[in-house]
Amino acid sequence: EAQLVESGGGLVQAGESLRLSCAGSGITLDDYAVGWFRQAPGKERERVSCISKRAGRTDYTDSVKGRFTISSDNAKNTVYLQMNSLKPEDTGVYYCGVGLPSNCVDSDFGSWGLGTQVTVSS
Repeated sequence: EAQLVESGGGLVQAGESLRLSCAGSGITLDDYAVGWFRQAPGKERERVSCISKRAGRTDYTDSVKGRFTISSDNAKNTVYLQMNSLKPEDTGVYYCGVGLPSNCVDSDFGSWGLGTQVTVSS
């Protein structure tokens, strides 16, 4: 059974950094699009970033471009989200999910983890 576990969240001040991890078990992450999503209180879940090793593609929502970097380590079967220059509006629960097709363009995501809380204070 595929399982994703997110970690690395926390409480930081604006301008600081965090690195989130999405560890896969029962699934090879390189075979899928892996997306990071976030959900702020009272808001819908939004896609933050996606990586596709098969397509050689990464993408980011406009609000995080230049600040966040997604990467993967196939030996650890883990995808990371390095978040720099954090802002209060980055606050939310961050989830990772896997999707097919694996191109990040029209991937349908599922197999969500339980999420990790990121709180950025001003």
